Amino acid sequence: MSGVSVMSKVLIVNAGSSSLKFKLFEMPKETVLADGQVERINMPGSIIKIKYGDGKTFKRVEDNVDYERSAAVMLNNLKDLGVIDHLHDIDAVGNRVVAGSTVFDKVAKIDDKALNWIDELSEIAPIHNPVESEYIKIIRRILPETDQYAVFDSAFFKDVPEVNAIYGIPYELTKKFTIRRYGEHGINHGYITQKAQELLGYKTAKLVTLHLGSGASVAAERDGKCVDTSMGFTPMNGLTMGTRSGDVDPALVPFFMKRMGASAEEMIEMFNDRSGLLGISGVSSDMRDLENSDDDRAKLALDIFVNRTVKYAASYITELGGVDAIVFSGGIGEHDKWVREQVCRKLEIFGIKLDGMLNEKQVPGDLSTKDSAARILLIPADEELAMVRDVANKINAN
Repeated sequence: MSGVSVMSKVLIVNAGSSSLKFKLFEMPKETVLADGQVERINMPGSIIKIKYGDGKTFKRVEDNVDYERSAAVMLNNLKDLGVIDHLHDIDAVGNRVVAGSTVFDKVAKIDDKALNWIDELSEIAPIHNPVESEYIKIIRRILPETDQYAVFDSAFFKDVPEVNAIYGIPYELTKKFTIRRYGEHGINHGYITQKAQELLGYKTAKLVTLHLGSGASVAAERDGKCVDTSMGFTPMNGLTMGTRSGDVDPALVPFFMKRMGASAEEMIEMFNDRSGLLGISGVSSDMRDLENSDDDRAKLALDIFVNRTVKYAASYITELGGVDAIVFSGGIGEHDKWVREQVCRKLEIFGIKLDGMLNEKQVPGDLSTKDSAARILLIPADEELAMVRDVANKINAN
């Protein structure tokens, strides 16, 4: 494809271990032709949902839809529903990839070498990269002539200075193994940073962006560039999340291995899949379930989630030397008014004031009072839009 200055169809794929989200755009107008997802992959009652046309919807439930089937469902339904006439009408595919390390600091066209690197970097993102690589391979088999691109979550954090990016381990090991804070959710942190600058009317803003969902992270931005982020070498670091532990003492790993006879792989599984809100509460990893529960441990999990979010946000405000705006995004950040109220209340020491009525309405935009020392912005995540813009820019650059 020579570029996106002419009408082109670009499919954006955002794959997770248990879900597949996708959007088909017509570029350069950025028109969304179809918006779909497959939920509960490899589980009973897999749900397929697609929005297309003028408000039309398609929904079907199948049992145990696997990765191969979900990709086929995605592509075939685009054709069967009349969104496209033929599969080769798709001019390019953009794939979200979490870990790019220092190998990829921008969008990359996927060839065999790039795909091998994505597989190699699975050690950094063991839950994400293998699944994302698998979908790239499946789509390559179905659409062998269609160019694919990778958009990396870690790319936004390439500018984080070494003072924040590296750990207090022997410097020689940092360099030998390229150990650093790679971060995650960079696609959305970058998107909401740009949107916040537009809302504020200037590009020199000091921002603290909160991507709060089942995976959660906080980042600090100055002049549009990230200077710090809560996630680390892997996505397990930072905030207490749905099933991920967040920050823990590394000495816990050998402690549990000795006391429980567990392997290193079992430790990673525990910290990734059985910790966080789920592990603390014993009830659920879902904030809605916890907020509707009378269980003391559920309340403790909620309090810890708010506590860790405030700790990172407050430290970043201090690091930036003040803040122009706090930005809420992600599933929890956008839809959970209780979390926003609790976080902002604890940040009032910085003169930040939330308008209660605006918070209740939770309409995207400014939720702060007129006398607040900083703006409180609610900006919905739109990773797919950010990704398609990056892919379009890469194609045009080529």
